[in-house]
Amino acid sequence: MSLPDSSSRAPTLAIFCKVVDNYGDIGICWRLARQLWREHGVRVHLWVDDLRSFRRICPEVDPNAAAQEVDGVRVIHWRDQEGSFLPDEVADIVIEFFAVDIPPGYVAAMAQRSPRPVWFNLEGLTAEEWVEGCHRLPSMHPRLKLTKHFFFPGFTAKTGGLIHEAGLDEARAAFQSDPATMAGFLARFGVTAPEMDALKVSLFCYPHAPVAELLRAWSEGTRPVTCLVPEGVAGEAVQAFIGTAATAGSSATRGALTLRVLPFVPQPDYDRLLWACDLNFVRGEDSFVRAQWAGRPFVWHIYPQDENLHHKKLRAFLGRYAGGDALEQFSLGWNGAQPIASMPAAWQEIHAALPQLAVRAEEWREEVLANGDLATNLLDFARALRLASENPV
Repeated sequence: MSLPDSSSRAPTLAIFCKVVDNYGDIGICWRLARQLWREHGVRVHLWVDDLRSFRRICPEVDPNAAAQEVDGVRVIHWRDQEGSFLPDEVADIVIEFFAVDIPPGYVAAMAQRSPRPVWFNLEGLTAEEWVEGCHRLPSMHPRLKLTKHFFFPGFTAKTGGLIHEAGLDEARAAFQSDPATMAGFLARFGVTAPEMDALKVSLFCYPHAPVAELLRAWSEGTRPVTCLVPEGVAGEAVQAFIGTAATAGSSATRGALTLRVLPFVPQPDYDRLLWACDLNFVRGEDSFVRAQWAGRPFVWHIYPQDENLHHKKLRAFLGRYAGGDALEQFSLGWNGAQPIASMPAAWQEIHAALPQLAVRAEEWREEVLANGDLATNLLDFARALRLASENPV
């Protein structure tokens, strides 16, 4: 088998994804699958266990279909761990996302395939230094003649980089340089012309974020704020502010704050939402990465882990990003790594730092882009592994 180069066919690739973090996991895999097809001509089979969650970010998905074609990608409903497979049903490259267990029958067919597939465990994103030593490390299967390699996305040249599609920066720059286009986009969600002069904030977080305190600080502040929050996010705090059921289209204005509830939107529109806002609160991994490409200030709500391991990961990123003390202190408080003595005071500090944070956001985007994009880096490594297996020393 040959992996893609100027003179050979593109490979087939299978991604196995289980939706754990609501939409973040499938969001990452869906972006990667589309990029592999659109930019590299890779024929992707995306195995997903939760099609209803998938549909919230991709309306074209039929949640009742066993298999379907969506945007050039073969989407397969991953129902269970049962089933037997033939070797010719196995893809050239197999990716298990975040250490999911591939069906045993598929793994057995991988071992019978000739040549054997390139097998990756695509890990979760972290800025911790140890990933540089683990990136690309092999792991032998305990029984079968198969080798899996760990592939870590990351922020340095010694990692796999981040998902970044061709043309993304040009599309963002064109959108952000056209106020009428931005206003027209936000008008779809009820944002009025006067609100375009307010500080526009998107809010995407986990339920334990101190949202009620932040909404109170905004409403009692002096600068007008328009907050755009997806339906179902921070439900209790949002409903308490609005005073009624917080469904898509709901809104309320109290003091300096106008809060609008948005429906979940397809990924391209979520990118535009990040581009259109002055500050973005994001969570998990997918929206976290997209906020970095938006070139706007952002606050990250990291996925919680046992024994507060996520706080260590948060500090590792903040140490690399170096956005300033205001961002670090607010981020640690937002994630419960330290108390927020006064939310109004904490908000005033980060609000005052927004011009500095905007400059840092653009600098950071350029720094991370220099490491290449995840899809290309992954295919390059797969090609190198295949060549090494075909030409052993």
